[in-house]
Amino acid sequence: MAQTETDGLEVLETREWVDSLDYVLSRGGPNRAGRLLQQLALHARTAAGVNLPFSATTPYQNTIAPAQQPPFPGSQEMERRIKSLVRWNALAMVVRANKVQEGIGGHISTFASAATLYEVAFNHFLRAKTETGDRDVVYFQGHAAPGIYSRAYLEGRIPKEKLQNFRRELKKGGGLSSYPHPWLMPDFWEFPTVSMGLGPIQAIYHARFIKYLENRGLKPSTGGKVWAFLGDGEMDEPESLGSITLASREKLDNLIFVVNCNLQRLDGPVRGNGKIIQELEAIFRGAGWNVIKVIWGTDWDNLIENDRDGLLVKRMGEVSDGQYQKYFVESGAYFRQNLFGSDPRLLKMVEHLSDEQLARMRLGGHDPIKVHAAYRAAVEHSDQPTIILAKTIKGYGMGEAGEGKNITHQQKKLNDDELRLFRSRFGIPIPDAELHEAPFYRPSDDSAEIKYMQARRQQLGGYMPERKVRAIALKSVPDAHFEEFHKGTDGREVSTTMVFVRLLAKLLRDPELGKLIVPIIPDEARTFGMEALFRQVGIYSNVGQLYEPVDMDTLLYYKEAKNGQILEEGITEAGSVCSFIAAGTAYSNHGINTIPFFIYYSMFGFQRIGDLIWAAADMRCRGFLVGGTAGRTTLAGEGLQHQDGHSHVLALPVPNLLAYDPAFAYEIAIIIQDGIRRMYVNGESIFYYLTVTNEPLPMPEMPKGENIRDGVLKGLYRFKTSGKTDAKLRAQLLGSGTIMFEVLKAQQILEEKYGVAADVWSVTSYKQLYRDANDCERWNMLHPTNPAKVPYVTQILQGASGPFIAASDYMKVLPESLGKWVPGQLISLGTDGFGRSEGRASLRDFFEVDAKHIVLATLVALAREKQIGPDVLNKAVQELGINPEKANPAIS
Repeated sequence: MAQTETDGLEVLETREWVDSLDYVLSRGGPNRAGRLLQQLALHARTAAGVNLPFSATTPYQNTIAPAQQPPFPGSQEMERRIKSLVRWNALAMVVRANKVQEGIGGHISTFASAATLYEVAFNHFLRAKTETGDRDVVYFQGHAAPGIYSRAYLEGRIPKEKLQNFRRELKKGGGLSSYPHPWLMPDFWEFPTVSMGLGPIQAIYHARFIKYLENRGLKPSTGGKVWAFLGDGEMDEPESLGSITLASREKLDNLIFVVNCNLQRLDGPVRGNGKIIQELEAIFRGAGWNVIKVIWGTDWDNLIENDRDGLLVKRMGEVSDGQYQKYFVESGAYFRQNLFGSDPRLLKMVEHLSDEQLARMRLGGHDPIKVHAAYRAAVEHSDQPTIILAKTIKGYGMGEAGEGKNITHQQKKLNDDELRLFRSRFGIPIPDAELHEAPFYRPSDDSAEIKYMQARRQQLGGYMPERKVRAIALKSVPDAHFEEFHKGTDGREVSTTMVFVRLLAKLLRDPELGKLIVPIIPDEARTFGMEALFRQVGIYSNVGQLYEPVDMDTLLYYKEAKNGQILEEGITEAGSVCSFIAAGTAYSNHGINTIPFFIYYSMFGFQRIGDLIWAAADMRCRGFLVGGTAGRTTLAGEGLQHQDGHSHVLALPVPNLLAYDPAFAYEIAIIIQDGIRRMYVNGESIFYYLTVTNEPLPMPEMPKGENIRDGVLKGLYRFKTSGKTDAKLRAQLLGSGTIMFEVLKAQQILEEKYGVAADVWSVTSYKQLYRDANDCERWNMLHPTNPAKVPYVTQILQGASGPFIAASDYMKVLPESLGKWVPGQLISLGTDGFGRSEGRASLRDFFEVDAKHIVLATLVALAREKQIGPDVLNKAVQELGINPEKANPAIS
């Protein structure tokens, strides 16, 4: 049989099967048709061994067929006019800013491509408040900020003067931040999202945290959604995809991703040789998400419906994203020849359309009908998270100035002709004579457009975005919870980690405060000795515990519960800190003062999740980060990748983070009690970093004196005065964290062997001391004729005799940061360098922070001051057993 005859029979057979399927669809509906296809596939496999080729993707067309689209509920014409106004003012904001100040920056093209995605959401879906008091939570794409500002301007929430100061926040009257920043605009933005990938992962854990609040009875279940508007290029960030299986595993049907697939990132195509929509569909379908593709606009419906043989859909699937971008910038004739010209039958399908009509064929992401249908399907879907993949053109509407071009992301200027074309395309009533200045345009309050906008937002509960502090301040925590830790352990050895766990357990039992505490652990509860909390409050699980745990017969078995309180996140610091952020911002997002305690290996903190901690700071997050097994020399045996000697240095740049390295139980109790007061009673926008260790040591009683508590919080106080009052040689030893006990040993050696009276000071926070000293320096510089302020560290050490020796389990730069304010010679001992797999004593000798090196450093300092001679030093080196030729730990 000839090949052409065979092809004809195949086409005829295919049409007969398609007709049969259409009959089943018309009589039995989609569900019946789906069951029939499954039965046919099973029969083919069992009867003849036919294995259907695996595909994680569906054809390159819209998920929702035209017949399934709900009616559009608003006025398409009115919403088009409003969208045009938003587009214009967003563009004008960036263009004007760069006319005023060359190179100030800004982005036009992202919002230009996503305007329809946002406007349909604002007009019909994003609920600022529901009838039951709940709300939707929205993560706006950072580069689309000008569009969000523009809409707020039309709503009357942002004055024109602030639009004129876009990216110039220090101008008189204030301005607008470049991207979403709650720290800078605390009444407007809720989530900083421009550091790419952080929005997706935060949205996932936020949606899960909402379910956590609901299952624990802290919040009613009312159907609020978490929306995350994302870019297709952004999905390459590991955080964007790293936790998507959590969303499906937890059945987060309150989560909706909207990915603006404009096929371009900053420099060029996202997948020039592939198809990003198909790639993301495969990833998310495989992860168990509901995937809705919005590729083609209404203009394509008839063509696709008449594509009985699937030729058009097949051709659409063959074309790469890079080639589609070429189509977007070329003529209708080019489009016709290159997309449809591969097959005469395809050319026949579009022969009734002119080149101009072909050029105007809209993509799905620019069609409000298609976008609305996708959103409606997403909010009504249950038991799965949903991702909407909407195809758009980057720089849509910018024409020759950058529509669909590789340069469009960086485009910040338009000349007068380009402004005129944009103005005319979107019908903005601005005369040619004024175009050069790119003026803003807002109709009067009683115009049809403004009234329509206001009515839509009123029906949806108010404006968005809008940040509010919704929670009521807590009452002060009773002192009784903390008093036991002031008494010490009477010689018993406990680690500061165990002190923290004991304190946490007490707080969890408080009838008012306990339910608000959110313990967060990345699969290290047993490492930190927290397994007792499993029985006390349970591990959160959205389905409870469907199995009998293997350790059921033990006292501390692994207990999961639907109302469990512990978020045991598995091996993910990034996911855990996202839960920390969700809990630490619930006071504003949900009106609930949840208090997160996130405990983790301190080494895996700032260096691994520093970007998320910075985002937490921007978000005015509250709570306690607890670096467990902290310090370079406390974690015996683990070595280079686990031993932390720099997290306190990395904590220095975060402006509203208070960092403490406590040595004693009472210090931990004082810091946590005051932290709860400052954050949840006084409402300060701060959060805390505490380091705790796993080294068992005897906890002393809190010293007597009025200023101990104040000193702990400010960062420094005298812990132990030398009893050798008649000594001629004096020194001051500064210790912190676990190295404090080496300092105490050094004090004894100095007194007994070398006749040096050394006072011991506890440095709980170098960062607090550093910040206070800099505040004083700044004030003195700006007020040169006023009496100078004296830093706290200088005040409290003033009059202390002798040199100052500071030893910690962290880098030397930490104490050295105070050098100019310490009233005397300062020698810093620290743990610069890579860790080693060793015991604690050997590690401290290697890093030169043990008692003998502290003694030697003190003697060297005294020799520099000519108080002792070199013979004493030489003898001390031998007596202390120090090898002067040992390797430098900082570089070995």
